[in-house]
Amino acid sequence: MTDFSAVKKNLEARGFHVSVFDTALAAADYLDAAIDGASVGFGGSVTLDQMGLYDRLRTHNDVFWHWKAEDKAEAQRRSMTADHYIVSVNGLAETGELLNIDGVGNRVSATLFGHKKVWFVVGRNKLAPTYEEALWRARNIAAPQNARRLGRRTPCAIKGDHCYDCKSPERICGALTVLWQKMSGMEMEVVLVDQELGC
Repeated sequence: MTDFSAVKKNLEARGFHVSVFDTALAAADYLDAAIDGASVGFGGSVTLDQMGLYDRLRTHNDVFWHWKAEDKAEAQRRSMTADHYIVSVNGLAETGELLNIDGVGNRVSATLFGHKKVWFVVGRNKLAPTYEEALWRARNIAAPQNARRLGRRTPCAIKGDHCYDCKSPERICGALTVLWQKMSGMEMEVVLVDQELGC
């Protein structure tokens, strides 16, 4: 069993609410009960897809996810103004920093402003001891896997070994965000799951 006590303490010291679950199913049950009768935006996330959250939440919420919509751009726009926004991270430092890399910008921008609450759902595989190691993970593990999943012809996707800081027009790494603390003006909760989830 993963010991989340240090990261939980450090996240709480930075203003985040933190909940911990042994399984993805338990975390999904929690989110399904906590979010009801609201508008919900989803960021692109293998973690959320693996958990089946979209299908569960849309039965009693107004849910927008470009992965599941015919009009992807409209779903992205509507996600930006939803009451709740759910996303994962590319790296989480045990010291409490949350890191995300994005190509379009909808996912990272939605974690910074505009919602009543942002939820970060994080599997144990995203955790790294330090900020530097979380950044390394985001760039050299998560980004190449996501580029490959998206069928991009970038050096990291083709070789699958690390970031090449390429200048490819198919590059998915357009921006990096680091949350050093909870953003002012909205609630933020980190949902830690003791399972490997996502890239």
